[in-house]
Amino acid sequence: MPPVLRLYEDVLANGTQLNWPALPRLIYVAHGSVAVGSEEVGGDQAWSGEGAADVTAGGEGVTLWRWELDVGERPAAIERSHGAASREKLCAELATLPSGALLLRGDSVAFPPGGCAYLHRHQGPGIRCVLDGGIRIDTHGRSTSYGPGGAWYESGPDPVFAQAADRPTRFIRVLILPQACRGKSSIEYLNEADKTKPKSQSYKLYADMPLTRYTGL
Repeated sequence: MPPVLRLYEDVLANGTQLNWPALPRLIYVAHGSVAVGSEEVGGDQAWSGEGAADVTAGGEGVTLWRWELDVGERPAAIERSHGAASREKLCAELATLPSGALLLRGDSVAFPPGGCAYLHRHQGPGIRCVLDGGIRIDTHGRSTSYGPGGAWYESGPDPVFAQAADRPTRFIRVLILPQACRGKSSIEYLNEADKTKPKSQSYKLYADMPLTRYTGL
C-alpha cells in the first residue's frame, strides 16, 4: 500500500488537551491559538515535526488543519475528547511519491482577484485547502471549484491549471517533495510561452522539513 497523506480539521475548546502519536505532520492554525509542547502557535502560523505532538488550545479555542503522512495501514483517526471535535477532510494515497530522500513542505499560495496559475505540474503530491476566496482547478479534462474549507489532492506530475475567483484567494497546502527541492520552487510550467509571463501568485513558507523516518518509493 502506498503511503497516505491525510488532512483533518480539529476544533478545540479553550484549554482542551490532546496528544497525537509520532508521525510526520504539519499543524496549521486557521483560527485562534494553540500550544504544541512549549511552543505557542498563533493564527496563520504552523508547527511541523515527526514526533508525538501534545497540543493545548488557547484561551479562545482553536481551529486547526492537520496534515499527517502515514506509511502504515491504519484507519482514519477521529479524536473523541471533551471539548474536541475532529474530522477527516481528505485522504489520498501517494502513488506518485518521488524516490529517495523526501521533504514535507507546508506553504500558502495567494492570488489577487482573477489571478491564475498557468498550466503546470509539481515534483511531488500534496493536499490543498482553501482559506479565503475561491478557486477552480482544471485537470484530467474536468473543472472543479472550491470555496473556503474546500480541499483537493494533486498528484504532482498531472498537469493542472488554477483560476482564482473574482476576489482575493488563498489556500494552504502540504506537499511531499524530493529533498533537493528544499528552499526551491517545485513548480514546472508546461507551455513554453507561460514560463516568461508575469506570475500573479505569491507564497508564504511555513515548513521545509526533511523527513528522517521515511524515504520515497
